[in-house]
Amino acid sequence: MSRVCELTGKKAMVGNNVSHAMNKTKRKFGANLIKKRFYIPEEDKWVTLKVATSTLKTINKIGISAALKEARAKGFYK
Repeated sequence: MSRVCELTGKKAMVGNNVSHAMNKTKRKFGANLIKKRFYIPEEDKWVTLKVATSTLKTINKIGISAALKEARAKGFYK
């Protein structure tokens, strides 16, 4: 499975390693993902999602139901 947040679609970014001599080589900045179980009271079930930690902060703020509704509207969560 790819390293992509299931609710926001966040994934790895590409950038450069820059040495002291200003030599540049390509590198990836991976998304900070964790696997987390959430209880959805409307559906009365538990779901396991791979989410970014920044998304987890958003879920704590607005709630899992609102976060899932927003993700469905954007087409990230089925």
